[in-house]
Amino acid sequence: MTGSMRLTTSGRVSPVRLDLRASADHVLRPFGTTLARVEGRVRVAGLADDPAASGELEISPLAARRIRYRLAFTAGGRRLVLDGWKSITPRHPVRSMTVLPFTLYEDDEPLGTGTLRFRARALPSFLAGFRFPRREDPDALTAARWRGAPGRTEVWYTTVTDPATGTGLWLHHELTAPADGSAAYAHGWAAVFPKGAPVRHARFGPVPWKPEDRGFAADGVRAVPGRLAGAAGAMNWDLTEQPEAAPLFTFPRWSWRRPLLPAAQILPAARATYEGTVRYEDGTLELTGAPGASARIYGHGNARRWSWLHADLGGGDVLEIVAAVSTRPGLRRLPPLVFLRLRRDGRTWPRRPERSAIGWAGALRFRADIGLPTWTVTGRAGLRRIRVTVTQPEDRTLALEYTDPDGARATCRNCERADAQVRLDRWWGRWRPEADWRLDGTAHAEVGTR
Repeated sequence: MTGSMRLTTSGRVSPVRLDLRASADHVLRPFGTTLARVEGRVRVAGLADDPAASGELEISPLAARRIRYRLAFTAGGRRLVLDGWKSITPRHPVRSMTVLPFTLYEDDEPLGTGTLRFRARALPSFLAGFRFPRREDPDALTAARWRGAPGRTEVWYTTVTDPATGTGLWLHHELTAPADGSAAYAHGWAAVFPKGAPVRHARFGPVPWKPEDRGFAADGVRAVPGRLAGAAGAMNWDLTEQPEAAPLFTFPRWSWRRPLLPAAQILPAARATYEGTVRYEDGTLELTGAPGASARIYGHGNARRWSWLHADLGGGDVLEIVAAVSTRPGLRRLPPLVFLRLRRDGRTWPRRPERSAIGWAGALRFRADIGLPTWTVTGRAGLRRIRVTVTQPEDRTLALEYTDPDGARATCRNCERADAQVRLDRWWGRWRPEADWRLDGTAHAEVGTR
């Protein structure tokens, strides 16, 4: 909504703009009252520009004939409240629904009054913004998917950064069902990336696979909801996991439920915190409230080439990228398909995972330049564009080789202390910076080949 406000003290008139997102726990009730949370950006020329405004919205167009906004934001350290009230009337239905008179308060004292209007040109994006979010059970997303088909692989992996020492941690648990129909087996590894010291790692397995409904369990190693524990070589670990965010589907949601793609990846929780102890041959890592995430992969094996990034951007924001070239005939000649999901201020961009991979009829898709020690992803969706540069220093990168279900060898080069630069721009008549993040040794990244 856009409009203007007149300050009580000076009489000055200032342009005002609100970009808001409302979320309710229930579907709107036409003949009742619905309460919703509202958050977004408030801009008052010469006074405020707060991207973290929040408040409440009362929606009662028929029962009480009103729609009321109460929105709190800051302006130069001052806490202000915008209180607006639409009085709905059948005599002027359009005007009463689209015009919002408001008063601006500081400590219950009025600072000014104004009017905001919902413009007709904003209607398409407003209607396209309606969502009926699905509530996913993170525990259900951790359960094993494999049901006996040959030529499949299933992975549970966790990456963590210790905020106290800068040490990175990687726990990888894998089920492999060979394509020749031989018995499925479980294996994996643990790796610690200490700051200023060589990477330490140890493998466990392979051992015969025994189904575990809640997740992964083999050779004394467990990765189940809320718990990661086990031992490998000179390493042992016992961690608790506390989800801090909703699941994130890096690939289209349908691809996890119906495995039509060569593989799919998800995060049962986009962010989580970890507590516990990791012991390795010459050190001990004590984790307290350490940020990280656990992810899942299910498919036919590794891509021909791939890159991956998990970046906790702070403040609840997170970026997940998978860029890959398929091994399937025809697809292997294509450039890497990019699946990029940026969750920022509670919203995920691009709106659909397919958007970054195929664009509109193949145009304007995202692009990846995969290499080492640096790789990049660039792309545009809607009014935003992004550039991500990831650096995996050789001395912080661990190379491991393993076998795919078809017998081919794959090599991953993983770095749990990678650097990343993320630049997000928005189109406002020209491209203008919207956000810029720099991660020094706290990004989790990987480049792999077959």
